[in-house]
Amino acid sequence: MIVKRALVTGANRGIGLAIAKGLVERGCDVFMGCRNLAAGKKAALKIGATALQLDVADSNSIACAVKEAGSVDILVNNAGILGSGNLLNDPADFNDSMQVMVYGPYLLMHYLVPHMVGQGYGRIVNVSSGWGSFYDGVAGPGSYGVAKAALNALTVATARTLSGNVKVNAMCPGWVRTRMGGPGASRSPEQGADTALWLASLDRDGPTGRFFRDRKMIKW
Repeated sequence: MIVKRALVTGANRGIGLAIAKGLVERGCDVFMGCRNLAAGKKAALKIGATALQLDVADSNSIACAVKEAGSVDILVNNAGILGSGNLLNDPADFNDSMQVMVYGPYLLMHYLVPHMVGQGYGRIVNVSSGWGSFYDGVAGPGSYGVAKAALNALTVATARTLSGNVKVNAMCPGWVRTRMGGPGASRSPEQGADTALWLASLDRDGPTGRFFRDRKMIKW
């Protein structure tokens, strides 16, 4: 049996950690991309994964992390930030949101997809949000919804350029009890991670270029 290698960004806590843990339990060799490497190493030790330094807002950090991880079969773009205030009042928030939730995932796919295409297998999961859906009004504070909408667009466009052997999907974890979601959220990190884990392990007949919540397709 060939062990699949996975990279999960923003993985030292919350949904990312739950996804990393779930992939380890499914027999994957998991790299946890963490901006805080010390915290990442502590978390990785508990679940049997490997932490690596990765700041998805820094192109040099991405290049170094990709080199350290090597060939990857499963990529989960989970890292995210939640700004505040009015969309047009804070250009710095807009820039940071786009770097973390759009350009970072783009660069990771740029580096990692060629191996997936070459071997005829790959799974990419972009952790998005209902706030990034035009159907739901591109909501959320600051630039968050705009960045997630752009991540959704990147998902569709990337899937269109690839064969069905490399599947690219987006998912909404729902309102999850994390540092971002707060203690009053309705879902556990494990519940938020479930659809991502399902998409990361799709069989050859599974969907690509789609948006999911609770393993069900939702509107863009």
